[in-house]
Amino acid sequence: MRNIKLTLEYDGTNYVGWQFQNNGPSIQAEVEKALSRILRERVQVIGAGRTDSGVHARGQVCNFRTHNEVEARSLVKGLNALVPQDIAVLDAKDVDSSFHARRSAKGRVYRYVLSLEPTAFERNYAWFVGGFHLNVTMMKECAKLIAGDHDFTSFCKAETELRQHRCVIEIAEWRQDDRRMIFEIGANRFLHGMVRALVGTMVEIGRGRGSLEEFSRILDAKDRRAAGMAAPAKGLFLEKIIY
Repeated sequence: MRNIKLTLEYDGTNYVGWQFQNNGPSIQAEVEKALSRILRERVQVIGAGRTDSGVHARGQVCNFRTHNEVEARSLVKGLNALVPQDIAVLDAKDVDSSFHARRSAKGRVYRYVLSLEPTAFERNYAWFVGGFHLNVTMMKECAKLIAGDHDFTSFCKAETELRQHRCVIEIAEWRQDDRRMIFEIGANRFLHGMVRALVGTMVEIGRGRGSLEEFSRILDAKDRRAAGMAAPAKGLFLEKIIY
């Protein structure tokens, strides 16, 4: 049996997320439906990142198993002819039978986009924060504080049932241009809702609703109630999976 790895990108605006759910269309369901039509067999895909409703991806990875001998190149062409236009399959290749899109991953990189000016064309891909002043220096200092190995319970959705809340942050930095601020974060693992909670809290600090010391206390509190609101899903992108 073959094990095939797919790399894809998608606009998550009109989806309930990556994972199949009963309350609306999912990326997983659309990919599985297209694969089943091409391969003429039932297929289950395993995604590396379970993006939430409204979250986008530039480098999502998934894998599936099949007995079909279709060429990988033909598979890409066929899938892109069948999936909705807000999903694009970028690559397909055979991988070792031990490869598992989620469990084999050594890290993930996310990006969050803030818009400093009103924009018609990027309204679904950035959080507009131009209505108030942001202390960019303070936000950059907050990002430095989360680098390294920390317990991120304060930035995890409260209903998440995990025994281990520690993550090792390799990259955490804000960049700014004339119209946008971009937060890039890379880690060995992420908790549910973690990036959006971090961004929402840092924006509140940037608005003057707290200090660097306050942010440090929130991190140490290990209590989701101590942190700020979660940033909107539309500004978040899964950039790449590291293997």
